[in-house]
Amino acid sequence: MTTPVTFMDMLRRLLRADEQGRAAKTVEIYGWVVLIEGATCMIWPHLVATVLGIPPLEGQGVGYFRLAGVWVAGIGLLYVLSGRLNATGFVFSTLLDRPLVLPLFGVLWYFGMVAGTLALAAGLQDLLTCLWTWAVWRREFGGGRTGPASS
Repeated sequence: MTTPVTFMDMLRRLLRADEQGRAAKTVEIYGWVVLIEGATCMIWPHLVATVLGIPPLEGQGVGYFRLAGVWVAGIGLLYVLSGRLNATGFVFSTLLDRPLVLPLFGVLWYFGMVAGTLALAAGLQDLLTCLWTWAVWRREFGGGRTGPASS
C-alpha cells in the first residue's frame, strides 16, 4: 500500500530534490540541455538552422521550426521534472527510448526528410547521454543484482 502524497509534498521534492538519485540527476541535466535547445529554436530559428546546416527558413517554415522548438522544450521540461522528482521508472524508460533516436533519424535522413547534420547531432546527443545515464544507473543500482547467487 502506498502512502498518500500531497501537492505540497511533491512541490517540496521538486524544489529541493533531496531524494534525487544519481541516474535521475543525469536525466535532469539532459532535460536542461534539451529545454535550452528547444527554447533556442523558438527564439532564434534562423541561427539554429544555420548552425545545423539546414536550408534557410522561409515563410511558414519559421513558424513550424518554432513549433518544433516548443515540442522539444516540452520534452526537456518533462525530463527535468522527472529527474528532479527521482522518477525511477521514467529514468529507466529513457534507457529504452533514447537509443532509438539515432536509427530513427538515420531513416528520416535516408529518405531526405531531415538534414544529415540535424540527424547526426540529435541522434548522437541522445545516444551518448543515454550511455551516460546507463553507466550511472549500473553504478547506482548494481546492474540489477540484489546479492550473491546461491548455489
